[in-house]
Amino acid sequence: MKWIYGKRDWDTIDRGQENCYLMTNGLGGFSSLTMLGSVARNDHSLLMACTYAPNCRYNMVHRVAEQITAGGHQFHISSQEFADGKREEGFRYLYSFSYEDTPVWKFLVKGIEIRKEAAMKMGENMVGLHYEIRNETQQECTFTVIPFYQFVKKGDDWEEGQRFSREGDKISSGGLFLYLKTNGQVWDMEERIDHYYYSYDQCDGRRAEGVARADHCITVTVRAKEKKGLDLVFGMEKPMETAEDIIAGLKRYRACLLKGYESAPEMVRTLIGSADQFLSSRASTGGQTILAGFPFFEDWGRDTMIALPGICLFTGRYEVAKNILRTFAENEKDGLMPNLFPEGQKEPMYNTVDAALLFINCVYLYYEKTGEEEFVREMYPVMERILDAYSRGTHFGIHMDSDGLLMAGEGLDQVTWMDVRAGEILPTPRHGKPVEINAYWFNALCIMSRFARLLKVDHERYDCTAERVKAAFCDQFWIEEKGCLKDVVSGKEADGQIRCNQIWAVSMPFTMLPLKKERQVVERVFEKLYTPYGLRTLEEDDEQFHPYYRGEMLQRDLAYHQGTIWVFPLGAYYLACLKVNGYSQEAKRKIKEQLEGLESMLREGCIGQLPEIYDGGNPTFSRGCFAQAWSVGELLRVYEEIGL
Repeated sequence: MKWIYGKRDWDTIDRGQENCYLMTNGLGGFSSLTMLGSVARNDHSLLMACTYAPNCRYNMVHRVAEQITAGGHQFHISSQEFADGKREEGFRYLYSFSYEDTPVWKFLVKGIEIRKEAAMKMGENMVGLHYEIRNETQQECTFTVIPFYQFVKKGDDWEEGQRFSREGDKISSGGLFLYLKTNGQVWDMEERIDHYYYSYDQCDGRRAEGVARADHCITVTVRAKEKKGLDLVFGMEKPMETAEDIIAGLKRYRACLLKGYESAPEMVRTLIGSADQFLSSRASTGGQTILAGFPFFEDWGRDTMIALPGICLFTGRYEVAKNILRTFAENEKDGLMPNLFPEGQKEPMYNTVDAALLFINCVYLYYEKTGEEEFVREMYPVMERILDAYSRGTHFGIHMDSDGLLMAGEGLDQVTWMDVRAGEILPTPRHGKPVEINAYWFNALCIMSRFARLLKVDHERYDCTAERVKAAFCDQFWIEEKGCLKDVVSGKEADGQIRCNQIWAVSMPFTMLPLKKERQVVERVFEKLYTPYGLRTLEEDDEQFHPYYRGEMLQRDLAYHQGTIWVFPLGAYYLACLKVNGYSQEAKRKIKEQLEGLESMLREGCIGQLPEIYDGGNPTFSRGCFAQAWSVGELLRVYEEIGL
């Protein structure tokens, strides 16, 4: 889908910085700037390189400044806000921005047209810029590009006293190297240090200022009535291609992703391309992984297991799925799956109760897609260890209670997806028997029973436990007067809060409630929590409901799961709707109609991507990560189920 924007979309610099593009390189690196070409976050970067996939990221080329000199006058076509309140306002000359596979900017300055296109090379830390300057005036003009460098770890600030050096085409600083390839003329210039203002970090309570440095520029002179091209390529390794080759290569790569989906709706084709941006190599294992979200997150176990069915299985990337599952299987420890693979040589973190249960679900969905019994056989011992450990008890208070239900969480350990912790404060404490965890637990037991039969081994222990879990769940979680499920069974007042977690007790492959009660759950979730942009994490009538996600970190943490709308549970909601309506054509028609709202979501924030969250009150602007893997993956699953 090609997204086209015009001058009305940037009548102010604030509006022009609402949206950004994203390109990734399959290594964890990315390129992302606003549609004005400015940086409005410290994580914005023309080249965010990744030196050790997928986590060791460095902001190399923060942005470029661009200007036209003609008739003795200088015109900035780049846009940027600075810490001292000054601005470059090149957006006044920008008349078109479009994004499909690559971002394209078009400017018109006093009879001079400039077309700019950027692309990132897959598999390398390399980005190219291609400019076409068409001079329709009676006098020559000079086009100048000034690259601004940081050479700092993602999220860090430029260090006072940091030294840069340039020898020919090689720029060095802090042990990092970057090469510049251009067909323009490179000139030394007096060092310029820019102090930027990051409006999107400011409104989120993050660091609102940053610094970048330039000491050279690239120029091209264009005679009257002449057209010229200018290429700039920045890369961390040689040899380097031309910018036009990088652009053409990216377009070929993106076209290959859509082979076999020529007749699919544009929305589906867009999401398939979006899904690919989260896939990355993992240097430490030699395998692949799914990055949870851009620009903030790395690869998280829970997010991976939720995103994988849509990101990999829907798109037919079975070998990638198998590779990811094998990596997690190799790192299973005491029945737990890693929640985070950190950078360097640190040990993985295992603070999640759901990743291991969802791992079993992913193996099942993989088998359903491929019929590959041998992979089930390979994974079976790992899945056995998971259920054995959960039954007898493992870390973080995870254990099976005497009634068969699963308990999790203790002290300050938050191990469900509602895991935020602010110092000693647990904004959403869910210690006890969380509803979705027990839905995953029952589902895993049923899957293991089915796999045991497939492999002709003992299945009765799983059958017996599943029956106990089902009976206890139906008895302890149902709230008759509300017609829905408790969020947690812990004996506390918060147990009865109406939250989105109950939807997974309906949407999983194997569930416990009778159909009538499943329908009631779906109806109550629609009434209290549903929006076309996602599900609220808490009903609006609850006194703990937070309508806004913004401000300092503590304010955001207190709102994160206390009403904030999350996109990814929307997938489970629609799958549950289909299920309780017997996958009827009418149910599919209704959901297809509701999904039309996705186009507006894909158009704002990160163009062509689905975000992490929205405000719980009025979901107008996306918040948090501007591109989130499980949001994309879960909605792809819905499209698959409605036959699109």
